[in-house]
Amino acid sequence: MAAAKQALRRKEATATRDVEVEVERRAGILMLTLARPERRNSLSEAMLRALQGGIDEAARDAGIRAVVIAAKGPAFCAGHDLKELSSRRSDADGGRAYFAKIMRQCAEMMRSIVRCPKPVIAAVQGPASAAGCQLVASCDLAVASEQASFATPGVNIGLFCSTPMVALSRNVPRKRAMEMLLLGEMLPARAAAEYGLVNRVVTADKLDAEVKALAGAMIGKSAVAVTTGKTMFYKQIEMGMEAAYEYAAEVMACNMMAEDVGEGIDAFTQKRPPQWKNK
Repeated sequence: MAAAKQALRRKEATATRDVEVEVERRAGILMLTLARPERRNSLSEAMLRALQGGIDEAARDAGIRAVVIAAKGPAFCAGHDLKELSSRRSDADGGRAYFAKIMRQCAEMMRSIVRCPKPVIAAVQGPASAAGCQLVASCDLAVASEQASFATPGVNIGLFCSTPMVALSRNVPRKRAMEMLLLGEMLPARAAAEYGLVNRVVTADKLDAEVKALAGAMIGKSAVAVTTGKTMFYKQIEMGMEAAYEYAAEVMACNMMAEDVGEGIDAFTQKRPPQWKNK
């Protein structure tokens, strides 16, 4: 936890720039900005810790209603830091233990995004490759600029994108996923939207405003509804249909008992805006 806090920093005019992820609060939104533009925001060990710390903070802080993952520089994220990984080939075991550690660390961070009770939005301004594409796929929603592109290019260097495949194959149709994984080619933003990898594509100058509007719209909903819905969505999608309906029926019955539901129904019938209790 201490290491994660060291890698994170609050956005201040006097702060230094030797950080992995910049953190900023914007009226209920936690902004996590990848800040290694000189390394194309590759996921170093320190950056993985920083992102983990940010997601953990969002999960436990009731004042945070949504998370946005953005990036500095021309690239969103180039995937794992291959130089950092290759430097460990001189280890006694050729780096195997370290490679396994980093892959587990990355997988845990990606799972934390899915488990986080708050919606997580990727704001993709440039290329997202390998684990960077995985990061986008792991987020609940994604908005891309027209300059963004997406790829799982590991096959081109003999390293199949196995862990990115897990998130990718759960977000796009199988044959689309296999095409990306087996060819390793860059996919333009508009095609990524057609595949279902991103929700919206906008011009670069409108990316920030579009992400803010999307996050703001979710913040305007009942917190209990959003949290319940996100948690249920990811749990039921791994179930068979019969089990999913059983689970969904139980969750919905419990959800009906929430104070916000009574307020929402009253507001609807009275044709007035709801006044949510669970903000």
